[in-house]
Amino acid sequence: MPAAEIRVGLLWHAANASNLGMGALTAGNLALARRAATQAGINARFVIISARDPGPLAEPGLALEQRDVTGRYMIDPRGLLADARACDIMLDISAGDSFTDIYPNKRFAYITGTKIVPILMGTPLVLSPQTIGPFSRQPHSAIAAWICRKARAVFPRDGLSMAALQQLAPDVPATQVVDVAFALPFTRRAKTPERLQIGLNVSGLLMNGGYAGGNQYGLGYDYAALTRRLIETLLARGDCDIHLVPHVIAPHMPNDDDAAASDRLKAQYPALHRHPDFQSASAAKSFISGLDFLTGARMHATIGAFSSGVPVVPISYSRKFEGLFGGFGYDWLVRRDMDDEAALAQILTGIDRRAELATAIAAAQPRINAGLKTYVDALAGLFASIARR
Repeated sequence: MPAAEIRVGLLWHAANASNLGMGALTAGNLALARRAATQAGINARFVIISARDPGPLAEPGLALEQRDVTGRYMIDPRGLLADARACDIMLDISAGDSFTDIYPNKRFAYITGTKIVPILMGTPLVLSPQTIGPFSRQPHSAIAAWICRKARAVFPRDGLSMAALQQLAPDVPATQVVDVAFALPFTRRAKTPERLQIGLNVSGLLMNGGYAGGNQYGLGYDYAALTRRLIETLLARGDCDIHLVPHVIAPHMPNDDDAAASDRLKAQYPALHRHPDFQSASAAKSFISGLDFLTGARMHATIGAFSSGVPVVPISYSRKFEGLFGGFGYDWLVRRDMDDEAALAQILTGIDRRAELATAIAAAQPRINAGLKTYVDALAGLFASIARR
């Protein structure tokens, strides 16, 4: 007898991803959902529902149905309504950190509207591992709380998100897990024993002061100045090769483009090694796995290091960093309130104490594995119950 088959909608994932972090979330969640389907003894077909992106494929060889979220798609009966009816379950990842009211109202409307439709259609909605909140305005908080209450399952990816959910809707049963990017497949690369290999993931967004310019995120350190001081300090040491590792490749979004920022730094400091643009998040993680150390301000570049055992000092500009890494008891990050001197010292100390960082990363692995297993087991149960119906 052939295995039962279900149709799974992947809301706010990415078929193509200029931001390799989105690619990491998509490929990671796909790997876990496929694992859950195998565990449940069923076949799963997937359709990605998200905004159009001109970037590379989120996963090598990815060939899934996809829908482009537009205003027309949201209201056309042949659009989201039809897809919600056609799907047996929807896994919504909210692009990792977009289920909040800190962004413009238009973005909030899209992120919540795509959740409300399947709920109203009776299609089970799962809030896959993601940042939840903060919510500080009405009616945004009330809408978000209603969505969480109506979702079939809610999976905050860190302790701060769990706390935000409990404040938002304390009656919602939820399970704290981990970021699905920890499950991103990669090919481990050999180390280079002759010289220290240091990766520098430069955020084009922070080099430009954020989307609004200036110091949009209220950071205690000057990111652009810190980046240049770090490069100059490491070049003066002369004991390492420095690799620029862009994680957002977005020429169509110049204020957000790591690749362009890396090119400018390479022109200013010719001794730097500028890695060619990666064609997938897995390719970036594979390269990172061969480094001796990485520092960066794109969270999923730093997860790529952490999950491949590479000592890393993340540079935080958002509470999602503290929430994620703090949940592992990993204190080796540049906090938002640090000034330039403290931030630089934290990174340089991390380089010198790489063995200590590696030990802390290894200690977190059982917790990561347990979080991923909890999520897969829950999905397998949901998939099986849906298939039985």
